Amino acid sequence: MSAILANGLRRTFGAVTAVDGLDLDVAEGEIFGLVGPDGAGKTTTMRMLTGVLTPTAGTAQVAGLDVVRDTESLKENIGYMSQRFGLYPDLTVLENIDFYADIYSVTARDRAQKIDQLLGFSNLTPFKQRLAGNLSGGMKQKLGLACALIHTPRVLFLDEPTNGVDPVSRRDFWRILYQLVRDGVTLFVSTAYLDEAERCNRLALIHEGRLLGVGTPDEVKKMMPGTLIEVRTDAPRRTAALLREQLPTDSVGLFGDRVHVATRNSASIEARIRSLLSTAGFTIESLHPIEPSLEDVFISVIAAPKEANTRL
Repeated sequence: MSAILANGLRRTFGAVTAVDGLDLDVAEGEIFGLVGPDGAGKTTTMRMLTGVLTPTAGTAQVAGLDVVRDTESLKENIGYMSQRFGLYPDLTVLENIDFYADIYSVTARDRAQKIDQLLGFSNLTPFKQRLAGNLSGGMKQKLGLACALIHTPRVLFLDEPTNGVDPVSRRDFWRILYQLVRDGVTLFVSTAYLDEAERCNRLALIHEGRLLGVGTPDEVKKMMPGTLIEVRTDAPRRTAALLREQLPTDSVGLFGDRVHVATRNSASIEARIRSLLSTAGFTIESLHPIEPSLEDVFISVIAAPKEANTRL
């Protein structure tokens, strides 16, 4: 059974189309990632799937419930952690969780055990009397997650949950998410971090409200046509600028001290790049084909002209 099923989901705001004909099918018990840059339509999609926004067109069911007709029942079966989760800084960790238990009408009989479980689960037990406003960014995210889980949802929506969180806290947060999946929760996670997208069972690339592709991380990597060339020189920024100017039909990206060139003309591109760089006086440290990362794929795909949705 599908945990999330959307067909032709569309949302407009006046003349602006935020989400345009989105089709999704998320299986129970999987981590599904919605990946895209700021303004791609990730938050709008999540708000429609959680019943916060009404779709302009299309249909969607979450946990077998229609997101428009069954809004009240839907709330009992899902958890939603938005980008700015509504924690109360002047309440303690324990008081925040207790407040959300009241919102979700968690019974007194189940509440104490559930709260103890969530505090231990998120490693917040030593901090349960600390004001939420005095927590670190990573601990605030864990507290937000605990609040979203107080009523034991079947599907958990997380909108860029680790945005602005340090790498160690991000790792700890994902450790908690993996445990949730083992316990049978379906996770729908939006993120702009492509390294986090690698952690998902499947993911969807979205750009300007349109679905560009759906599949496992390995399947999505195969979306990139042609060849990816990695170039290292003594002047990476100027190298990238030169190649963007001289190779207008190819996608050129700068990744630290490396320049990546995605090209369909693989037969002659290496010789062409070597000639350009040598003529410009750059020292070539290395130049060879590599396997693309999700970041390479995404940059290549969003730089391409708009085409019909790609299904993997």
